Amino acid sequence: MAVLGLLGKKRGMVQVIEDDGRVVGCTVLEVGPCPITQIRTAERDGYAAVQVGFGPTPEWKVSKAERGHTGSNGALKHLAEFPADDYDALSVGQTLTAGEVFQAGDRVDVQGIGKGKGFQGGVKRHHFAGGPRTHGQSDRHRAPGSIGAGSTPGRVLKGTRMAGRMGGKAASSVNLEVVRVQPERGLVFVNGSVPGATDGLIRIRQSKRGPRSRS
Repeated sequence: MAVLGLLGKKRGMVQVIEDDGRVVGCTVLEVGPCPITQIRTAERDGYAAVQVGFGPTPEWKVSKAERGHTGSNGALKHLAEFPADDYDALSVGQTLTAGEVFQAGDRVDVQGIGKGKGFQGGVKRHHFAGGPRTHGQSDRHRAPGSIGAGSTPGRVLKGTRMAGRMGGKAASSVNLEVVRVQPERGLVFVNGSVPGATDGLIRIRQSKRGPRSRS
């Protein structure tokens, strides 16, 4: 298919038994359907891309301008842009499905919003080893240790790893193998884990890091 990616949501994890008896841990992604809302061109926009939407939502949840942009596709909660192989084969209003874009054996990159874990210490956030457990150290077990020198530079340098808010940011799992596709249900099974919580929004696209497996 011409478009190299779609939007969807994470549904959870399952075990898939391969023909040779191997048990593979897979993440189930519900991908599409994604109507095309706009086709960008280099002449008009400075770059070429296909904008797709995902997630029908009540009209009162989106602005009048957003409803006008999506047009006959209805109110859509999410929009994203992906490159395409053949822009001439695509048109605004066309609906793309998982079975048209992905098939078993493809390599894909999946991006999602990681689970927010709130304020965490250095040991959990940065995998610090902590302080010694002996020689009278009774309260240093989860401490970060020294955060800088004294007179020079006389301050804590920017970017020093310390306690703080953890998670809740965009993260990607790259070059994952598509183990199975169920087009009738819009499900894509990818080998391994992907960022985000169940029902969280994900972007899935053909990987730049591995060859596309096409028969």
